[in-house]
Amino acid sequence: MPASAARPRRSVLYMPGSNSRALEKARDIPADSLILDLEDAVAPDAKAEARQQVCDAVKAGGYGRREIVIRANGLDTPWGLDDLKAAVAAGPDAILVPKINTPADVDRAEAAMKQAGADASIALWCMIETPLALLNIQAIAAKAIAPDARMTVWVMGTNDIAKELRCAHTPERLPMMTSLGLSLLAARAYGIVILDGVYNDIKEEAGFAAMCEQGRDLGFDGKTLIHPSQVGPCNMIFSPDAETVAFARKTIEAFALPENKGKGVLKVEGRMVEILHAEIAERTVAIADAIEEMAKSA
Repeated sequence: MPASAARPRRSVLYMPGSNSRALEKARDIPADSLILDLEDAVAPDAKAEARQQVCDAVKAGGYGRREIVIRANGLDTPWGLDDLKAAVAAGPDAILVPKINTPADVDRAEAAMKQAGADASIALWCMIETPLALLNIQAIAAKAIAPDARMTVWVMGTNDIAKELRCAHTPERLPMMTSLGLSLLAARAYGIVILDGVYNDIKEEAGFAAMCEQGRDLGFDGKTLIHPSQVGPCNMIFSPDAETVAFARKTIEAFALPENKGKGVLKVEGRMVEILHAEIAERTVAIADAIEEMAKSA
């Protein structure tokens, strides 16, 4: 399993790059990943100041084991390339580029990162948020297996998808289920981590929990968030429960026994499990172990 896939990304919190207090507070929020945002959360006349502020915060560190991502402005905007260059110099774990519509956009972002001198460890995250991206989704996904590819994670921009489709953003999300499903299929086909979009009503706790559960059940690796109060519930919902982890460990142990070598089906605690369940179990245990390690160092 790729290291990127085993890293917990249950909760991925957007933090406004123009708010220095928020950037400081983020060091203590138990989110798995933080997106320091230079795009939607920052007014045009504050872009340059926010860029400097975010890059200074990343260089200063102090975020522990949290994954740090800088969201740049789109590469076709007046700020995009400057954001990307400054982000590369700051050295985050990843740079998130919005409005990825075609495979050529992935090439362009990766080329710009390379030209800016990005270390190989800095990944490219991509926003999937337009009808054109969804029509090109398999070709975009295929860029993840190109030589020296940086693209490892997709973030669903569900607010933008609803806007572009002119569809209702209902609690069940039926109007955008095709968009979510196509993206999930492509991500899984090419080994990309995929994160669900945000939930806008901060005070509606039951609705938020229901959408987290829906995203988890659909197959998303985690969810992007807009408020620290959403982190705890999101972490809980996207974490494998103790019973599931215990059974996963027993499944792995059973297939590892010498007498079971070469077998495709076994009985574990009265349940029939196939070799594919052992592969699922390995990922479950890897995620559970990584979550435990993060909790120890929090």
